[in-house]
Amino acid sequence: MEGKRVLLRRIVRRVVSRRFIGLCALGAVLVATPTVSGAANDETPPVITISIFGTLGTNGWYRSNVTVNWDIKDPESTITDTKCEKATTVSVDTPGRELSCEATSAGGTTLIKKTFKVDKTAPTVTATPGRAPDANGWYNHALAVTFSGTDATSQIASCANGSYAGPDNPSASVAGSCTDNAGNVTPSALPFKYDSTPPSVTAVSTKRGNRMAQFSWRASADTKLVEIARAPGRKGAGQSVVYTGAASSYRDSGLRAGRNYRYRITGFDDAQNRVDQTLTFTASGRLLTPAPGEKVKLGSRTVMTWTRVKKASYYNLQLIRGGKVLSVWPVRTSFQLPRSWVYQGRRYRLRPGVYRWYVWPGIGRISANRYGRLLGSSSFTVTG
Repeated sequence: MEGKRVLLRRIVRRVVSRRFIGLCALGAVLVATPTVSGAANDETPPVITISIFGTLGTNGWYRSNVTVNWDIKDPESTITDTKCEKATTVSVDTPGRELSCEATSAGGTTLIKKTFKVDKTAPTVTATPGRAPDANGWYNHALAVTFSGTDATSQIASCANGSYAGPDNPSASVAGSCTDNAGNVTPSALPFKYDSTPPSVTAVSTKRGNRMAQFSWRASADTKLVEIARAPGRKGAGQSVVYTGAASSYRDSGLRAGRNYRYRITGFDDAQNRVDQTLTFTASGRLLTPAPGEKVKLGSRTVMTWTRVKKASYYNLQLIRGGKVLSVWPVRTSFQLPRSWVYQGRRYRLRPGVYRWYVWPGIGRISANRYGRLLGSSSFTVTG
């Protein structure tokens, strides 16, 4: 019996001892400082990194699609809220589109805003010449060209102008361009025809006729028009244009024998470049050369010519200086004065002074001594 009591006391002591120990452990959990996680000490808001993919132009403008990526991190606590897209693309021209990203953690909230200006469209350019073409769609002297542009989004920043002063070219052009504020450039060019070189009119010659001047010339391939002006002109005018055309010869008639005329022969090309030649001409009657009042240098070859008379078989030419010094009967309409000659037993030669000459047409045989009306008279001067 006593043994049972001893055993019972031992069991009670063990139970009581275990309950005490358990109560002590439970009391430590309640009164101990709780374990604090890292979020309790996070004073830094999230870090947002932005990545931009696109072609950056000038003045903060992009000249391509712009793709924006957001990278959000907070090493100290968990991100609890975000208001942004992971990737956003701006593909339409815009003077300003704002994108934003907001993230929140135990450390606070971070908000990033960024405005993107996008202009992918190059300007529209207009080229304006400084003046209208000079003639027939051609320019014949230096040309300035102004380039202007329009741009709907970033607007025009500048335009480069140009000018042209040669070489001659039917397919010439002036280059220019306009640049918008985003750096887009539109090149442009103004095509036109350019010729600043005058044509040529050469080998101008004159031939005398009875109160008539016969002109001939040789013009370059680009000569489109020849104009002949005469002074004095027609009907009392100081000057008249007597011919306009593309021929290579012209006969001006109705002149007054012995009168001096001044002719201007002008060649024009399509661009209205011009070349001028001037000459003086003394009109003759039926006695052609020497021209009335012409100066003949002593010792030069002197040929006297006149117009043909129908039915004349010969002519009588007489030369007077003080008195008659020569009388000949050529069968042609010209006679070259020799260096010296004999007339009525006396030898003559040309000497300085004024000579007058006359021509009559001869009809039939010379022995018949039958003459028509005097063709005319004229004079020339021999100079030393």
